[in-house]
Amino acid sequence: MPEQIRKSPEYKPLLFTTTLRNPERIKWFLNVLKNYNGQVLTNKLATRVAGEIIQQGLYKPLRLSSRIREKINNGTLLDDHEVIQILENNPQNHKEAGFDHGWPSRFDTWFKIAKQLGFVYYNIGERITFSDIGLKFADNEHPEFEQQAFLNAFAKYQTNNPFRRVLNENIPLVLLLEVIQRLNADSDYTTTGISRLELPLLLCWRDNDAEALYTKIKEIRILYGFNPSWEVILDECDQLTGGRHASQKDTTIMLELPDEFIRKMRLTGLVTLRGGGRFIDLNNKELDLIEYVVTNYSTYDKYQDDREYFDYLAQIDPKLVSGVDIKTIDIEVEKVLLQKWLEQYDWESIKSELLILGQSNKSSRDEVLRIISGPLRFEFLTALGVLARYPHIKIVPHYISDDEGLPISHAPGNNSDIECYEQETLCTLLEVTLLNGTVQAQREVLPVARHLHDKKSAFDSAVSFLIAPDIHQDTARYVKILKYDEGIDIYSLSIGEFIRWLEEKAQLYPLERSG
Repeated sequence: MPEQIRKSPEYKPLLFTTTLRNPERIKWFLNVLKNYNGQVLTNKLATRVAGEIIQQGLYKPLRLSSRIREKINNGTLLDDHEVIQILENNPQNHKEAGFDHGWPSRFDTWFKIAKQLGFVYYNIGERITFSDIGLKFADNEHPEFEQQAFLNAFAKYQTNNPFRRVLNENIPLVLLLEVIQRLNADSDYTTTGISRLELPLLLCWRDNDAEALYTKIKEIRILYGFNPSWEVILDECDQLTGGRHASQKDTTIMLELPDEFIRKMRLTGLVTLRGGGRFIDLNNKELDLIEYVVTNYSTYDKYQDDREYFDYLAQIDPKLVSGVDIKTIDIEVEKVLLQKWLEQYDWESIKSELLILGQSNKSSRDEVLRIISGPLRFEFLTALGVLARYPHIKIVPHYISDDEGLPISHAPGNNSDIECYEQETLCTLLEVTLLNGTVQAQREVLPVARHLHDKKSAFDSAVSFLIAPDIHQDTARYVKILKYDEGIDIYSLSIGEFIRWLEEKAQLYPLERSG
């Protein structure tokens, strides 16, 4: 068989990945893989890891027996024999360079983005090596490291890195920041940043010349305002890429790739959404950090060797990764920002979006909410829903937000998701999770109990709500045990039950404590 000829690099629109979009999924996948840190990767081990990912419920193959499908839907942990059966019944028609056809190649597809961001390095026949930043990212006890890990990676991420064969040469995050800075400094415009319709130009841009890209965007705005037709933008992208690839539809370039890019850039905490999601702008809470990134990463060394490039990404910049960074939350400011979002989302809209989160086969179509990862969106909508139903409540969300009040990253470790205070003496902690099944009880109940114990040490009248799409029977059982064994009140509620509580109860704090 003749040796396959590798195509020459081309100018292409930027694509990170479509496999693991949600940062929570990347984190949980890495949680499985980190158990093999230091072991030599083989195709057999890659298949074993794939089996564990299926066993954890992180990936659901199509061909399942009715019995196994029922166990997965109920959140019951599969045994090893069942996992082997699934692997055998679902051969993967998939091939990645350096990996055997099938599940080993599927392994590479899953973890490729983590490798390209400097979290874990692997090759067949070599040891799986987690970087320090990769281990921090996978640390369940300190979710605040997620934002710092992504910032450390994207501040350095080069489009023409050794993992990708493209001709485009820039750092997308830095190019985005510099272009927005120029647009906002232009007296012809208000400080709204760059529009979604203009983002495809950045994704196709050939170099790191932010001034030239700013000039091109201004030319288009002079001719067409802020609403150029798709044809105008696509024609410009054609000139940058030498013609769009047949496999990429107009919707891919104009909608899907920009959405994916916005999701990734918001993970850094440096940008926000404005104008109902139509514009991407600088997060004014982080202007000093933005200036640091632009100043220190606008020029960069290029790498030909993938391991050298990985080591560069993995190197921790102490200005970007500062450890457990517990930021002060201004309660009054956060409430004003939440109140502002209530002008856009009424109770019926909030309820609808909460119900969407509880259904794996549905996705939000809202221009703002669909860009926020599911777990963070759950926290935001929960806080918004409580304020909508109980305007008098003092709400303290612990997620880290941008200057628009939109969540960027989860609450620092050892904190509940949201604190709610009524009548000065009543405290209700809200803890939300999208996990279902047995892992829900394993991963959520004890941290929830710990947070409640900590709060009760200073605030006796405190209870906790654990809210999930569905409450697994193990979770309900553990909550009862904790009530009678430790005397703490945890109310485990499905999303539907929580919605009914908000609609039917006179106040959030239970009028009659469980007993």
